[in-house]
Amino acid sequence: MIQFNKIVLFILLPLASVILPIFSNQVLASQSKQTSESIRADKIYANYFEGYLELYPFEATFIGDTRYNDKLPNFLSDKYRERQVDFEKLYLKKIEKIDYNALSPQGKLSYDIFKRNRQLAIDSFNYPSHLIPLNQFYNYINTFFALGSGSSAQPFNSIKDYENWRDRMEQFPVIIDQMITNMNEGIKQGVVQPKSLIEKVIPQIDIQLANSLENSLLYKPIAEMPRFFTTNQKQYIIQRYTTAINSFVFPSLEKLSHYLKSTYLPKARLTAGLWDIPNGNLWYQHLIRRHTSTELTADEIHEIGLQEVSRIHEEILEVMKDVNFEGDLDAFFQFTNSNPQFFFKSKDQMLNAYRQFAHKVNLKTPDLFSRFPKSTYEIRPVEVYREQSASSGSYQRPSADGTRPGIFYLNTYDLSARPRWAMASLFLHEAAPGHHFQLALQQELKDLPKFRAFGTETAFVEGWGLYAESLGNELGVYSDPYQHYGALVAELWRSIRLVVDTGLHSKGWSRQKVLDYMYSNAPVAEARAISETERFMAIPGQALAYKIGQLKIESLRDKAESELGAQFDIKAYHFEVLKNGALPLSILEKKIEHWIAKIKTEKVKP
Repeated sequence: MIQFNKIVLFILLPLASVILPIFSNQVLASQSKQTSESIRADKIYANYFEGYLELYPFEATFIGDTRYNDKLPNFLSDKYRERQVDFEKLYLKKIEKIDYNALSPQGKLSYDIFKRNRQLAIDSFNYPSHLIPLNQFYNYINTFFALGSGSSAQPFNSIKDYENWRDRMEQFPVIIDQMITNMNEGIKQGVVQPKSLIEKVIPQIDIQLANSLENSLLYKPIAEMPRFFTTNQKQYIIQRYTTAINSFVFPSLEKLSHYLKSTYLPKARLTAGLWDIPNGNLWYQHLIRRHTSTELTADEIHEIGLQEVSRIHEEILEVMKDVNFEGDLDAFFQFTNSNPQFFFKSKDQMLNAYRQFAHKVNLKTPDLFSRFPKSTYEIRPVEVYREQSASSGSYQRPSADGTRPGIFYLNTYDLSARPRWAMASLFLHEAAPGHHFQLALQQELKDLPKFRAFGTETAFVEGWGLYAESLGNELGVYSDPYQHYGALVAELWRSIRLVVDTGLHSKGWSRQKVLDYMYSNAPVAEARAISETERFMAIPGQALAYKIGQLKIESLRDKAESELGAQFDIKAYHFEVLKNGALPLSILEKKIEHWIAKIKTEKVKP
C-alpha cells in the first residue's frame, strides 16, 4: 500500500506542476472577468440612478438629494414622455450587453431586478396615464403644497433653499396648463376619470384657494424663517414669495378648479373600473404584473381573495367565542363598529395612544429581529387638507442622510371610523416592524446600488407591511382579543381588496357593488368604505400587492420552518428577507430557497 502511494505520487506530481498553473490561471481569469463585469454593471446602475434623479427631481428631493430642489420639469408633456422612454430603453440596452454568467450572485440579483424594472417601465408608456393626471389619492397638487409647507422633504434652512422653492412655484403654471391639455385629449380619446373621484379632487384644490395668502401652506416657511436671516433677507424672501404665490400658484389653481367644474366633471365617467377605458383590460393586467411582481391573472387573484375572506371569517368566529359574544358575524361587526368603548374621544387621545404603543413595540422587536434601522420615525396626523381622502395610515421614509426622520402619518379624521382595535395592526404595518424597518433599513444598506436602495417593489413593501401585522402575537401585543380581532380585520380588509379591485377593473363592478361587498363582509364605517373604494378606483392594481406579497413571505417562512426544523431561526429569516432590499416576489422566492438549501448543506457537512 505504501509502495503504491509512492508510485502514484511519482506519476502525479509532475502532472500537477503543469495542471495547477493552468487551473490557477483559469480561476484568476474567471475572477477577473467577474470583477470586470461587476464594475461595468455597477457603473450602469450608478449612471442610471443619476439620470433618474435628474428626470424626476421630486424623487431626488424626497430622498434628501438637494441638487434639483429648484427644478419642476413638465413631466406630463409628450416631449418629456419621449425622453423618459428613450432613457429606459437606453439603459435596458446597456444592461443587456453585460455577461450575466460572469456576475456574482449579488450581481445577478441586481441585474435581474434592473432589467425587469426597465422592461416594465417601457411597457407602462403603452398606456395613457398622462391623460388622467389627477385623482384624489395621488394628487400632484397635494404633493406640491405639502413640499412647500416646510414640514415635508423640501428643506427651508438657507436663502438658497427659499430660492429653490420660489423657482419651483414659478414653474407651477406650466404643469397645470399641461394637465388641462392632457385632460382635454383624454376626453377626446375616452380616457377620463370616474366622476366620483373628480368630485373629491375639486375640494382638495379649493381648500388651498380658500386660504388667504398668510394662511396658505405655502406661506408657512415665511412665518417660520430661520432667526439668523437678516432683516433685508427676510424682506427679500417675503416679496418674492408673495409674488410667486399670488402671480403663479393661485391663478393656476383657480384655472384648474374652474376647468374641472365646468369642463371635465360633465365629461367624467359614471363607471368605476379601468375596463371601461380603451385597452383597459390590457392596462389592468400590466398593473397587476407591476404591482404584484407575478403573472397571476385577475380571475386567479379574485378567487384567492374569496378564499381568504372565507378563511378569516372563520377565525373571527373563534374570537367571538373568546369574548363570549352572542350573535352572528354581522352583529359582531356592528357591535365592534359602534360600541363607544372601541373609539377615541379626541384626536390628541388617539395620537397619544399610538405613541405609547410605539414604546411598547420598541421593547419587543429585539425578540424577532437582529438588525434595526439607524433612522428614527415620528407619528404625525394626516394634514387637514387631505385627511378626508387619505387612508388610515401611511409612511414616508427618512432622508438618506438621517437628518429627516421617517414619518408615520395617522389619519385622525372622523374618529368614528378609527376604532381602537385597529391600532396595533396599523402601527405594526406602517411603523415598526413594518414599513419603517424595511424601507429605512433598505436605504442604509451599504452594498446595494442606489436604484435598489431607494427603489420599491410594491408587493414586497406592502407584503412585508401586512406580514409585520401578523407578528403581533409573537411580539405579545395582541394579548387583548380585540387587538387580535383588529389584526384579523386588517388582513380581511386586504383580502377583500383582492376581490373588489379585480371586481372593479376586470369584472365591471360598480362603485356601489364594491361598497355593498365591503359592508357585507367587514366591520367598516361609511367614511372608510368610501375612501377605500375610491382609492381602488384611482390606483388600479396597487391594493392587490398587500395580500399577494404577504402570502408569499408567509409561505416562504412556512417552507423554511418545515425544511430546517430546529435549525430555523426567526431572526435569521427576517434578516434574510430584508437584507437585500425590496425584491420582486419571484426573485425573493429563489433567494430564500437558496438560503434554505445552504443551511441544509452546512448541516450535513462532516
